[in-house]
Amino acid sequence: MRLSRYFLPILRETPKEAEIVSHRLMLRAGMMRQEAAGIYAFLPLGLRVLEKICAIVREEQDRSGAIEMLMPTIQSAELWRESGRYDDYGREMLRIRDRHEREMLYGPTNEEMITEIARAYVRSYKDLPLNLYHIQWKFRDEVRPRFGLMRGREFLMKDAYSFDIDQAGARHAYNRMFVAYLRTFARMGLKAIPMRADTGPIGGDLSHEFIILAETGESEVFCHRDYLDFPVPGPDVDFESVEGLAGIVGKWTSLYAATSEKHDAAAFAALPEAARVSARGIEVGHIFYFGTKYSAPMKAVVTGPDGVDRPMHMGSYGIGPTRLVAALIEAFHDDAGIKWPEAVAPFRVAILNLKQGDAATDAAAGELYRALAAKGVETLYDDTEDRPGAKFATADLIGIPWQILVGPKGLAAGQVEVKCRADGGRTMMTPAEALARFAS
Repeated sequence: MRLSRYFLPILRETPKEAEIVSHRLMLRAGMMRQEAAGIYAFLPLGLRVLEKICAIVREEQDRSGAIEMLMPTIQSAELWRESGRYDDYGREMLRIRDRHEREMLYGPTNEEMITEIARAYVRSYKDLPLNLYHIQWKFRDEVRPRFGLMRGREFLMKDAYSFDIDQAGARHAYNRMFVAYLRTFARMGLKAIPMRADTGPIGGDLSHEFIILAETGESEVFCHRDYLDFPVPGPDVDFESVEGLAGIVGKWTSLYAATSEKHDAAAFAALPEAARVSARGIEVGHIFYFGTKYSAPMKAVVTGPDGVDRPMHMGSYGIGPTRLVAALIEAFHDDAGIKWPEAVAPFRVAILNLKQGDAATDAAAGELYRALAAKGVETLYDDTEDRPGAKFATADLIGIPWQILVGPKGLAAGQVEVKCRADGGRTMMTPAEALARFAS
């Protein structure tokens, strides 16, 4: 993509309403624009990152055996009355009426709707286990939306829902998602620590939040230092193995790890001082097992192998892709801007023509751009008339992992400069070597 033809509304000044790093940088980098309190339009650069995140989430959900579908954003109030949550959920639920005065709502979550779908089609234990997920927009009418995507009102959510014949099967489904979440965040460059958590309005008696540590985190968390070095399961993990998954989950829940709501000061103090980590954290995922909380009142039953009908055991599993955009920025940034991990970067390479209009630099930069594009390398070519300093600032702000600097002095020696955004390292190489470096 040529920057001269791209829609990238960079802001030179930090908007006054932006209180945290991710909010400031997303606005400045032209990734999003606020349309109402807690509601944002994703601009092209931001959408590319969001789509990369969703692709990783999908791949790991599919790998774990979950099946994608899509549910609507608008739900009937009657479903929520069946479960008993319509009056209990609170003012965060946006309640509306259609032209026929039927009570509806903009879904903040989908437990009721997925339970209604399952009870319509799942009749026998032979139809189980089942895990259905979708990636869909949600709305929660926060009293005080703030911090950009961290506490917005409209947000994109991946929510999966498992159905099993009994508690043992449901626990295996829970473990599948637990391990899938570890892999999902690791692929984005994040070390997420699972911590026992409150179930909140979702309900149930087993829940874990996946927390990344960041200086700008929203809440205080406490954990054993060894978690920082735990290896994440590889792509060959066997999601069919009950014992294997139980072993992984057992290891990842064997040490102290708690959010502030679940913190036990005495238990934490009992750890060796060198093992205690008290830090700020950001929630990037939340999983729940809640048994028959929804299936029993909504009569979502299946016939067991003994011929007896029983309500299905359920769990739900959420990841917020829009929230992850912000969390990644909180984890990967410096004073100059964002430092995207390659897996989620909007472009892998930025080519900076340092003397636009010069025959040699125009030719070399253009040839590199066309060659990288032909090899399928996502490349942003800064062919604007801006001065080199402005181009450096833009490239650092938007966080493209690699920059190829094409200038007259380097070309005179037959070289271009390759800069790594993550660590600032710079290497001189020929254009052919640069092409081979990124197109291999």
